[in-house]
Amino acid sequence: MIVITNPFSIENEFQILHQLFEEGLALLHVRKPTYSEKEMRSFLTNIDENYRSRIVLHKYHKLAEEFQINRIHFYEKEQVNPARFQKPCRYVFSTSTHNMTIFNDLKTEFYSAFLSPVFPSISKPNYKSDENLLETISKRTNFNTKLVALGGINENNIKIALDSGFDDVALLGCIWLNDNPIQKFKKCQKIVHSY
Repeated sequence: MIVITNPFSIENEFQILHQLFEEGLALLHVRKPTYSEKEMRSFLTNIDENYRSRIVLHKYHKLAEEFQINRIHFYEKEQVNPARFQKPCRYVFSTSTHNMTIFNDLKTEFYSAFLSPVFPSISKPNYKSDENLLETISKRTNFNTKLVALGGINENNIKIALDSGFDDVALLGCIWLNDNPIQKFKKCQKIVHSY
């Protein structure tokens, strides 16, 4: 199970992030689209170095080396070829997709990819897919890349996503728009672990 950071700074953010890691968070996608490079460096500095191996960096990829982060995420619109990285490459790549055709066409260098929004978004009201992504999974031909459900994921539909054929789920609004993000994380984690 993956958690994506709130796009904006929130109160007690680092305390919450460290608690999530302590509770067993496997991967934290650091997505702060409006952050400058200086703000991103400051953000990463505030995360305990023991947890940096669990970070996936969405922006300012050059900071990965400085903070010993080995996971890099590319947005769908970036159309970046991971092969441009030096061989042998020490990075694990992920990306974002919004339909099964794009997911199926991904290069083999991508370890995982988000497919979104699977359900109506919690953090972005009125943001939904043009197609039923749960139904399009039957058209999956790419089994080299881990398929991760994103968008509207919460404790009520995690099992639906996993039963439909997704390999993993990612949480954003479910965590950050909740009064008790740690409790919500643990509830979702319990469902994933029981699957």
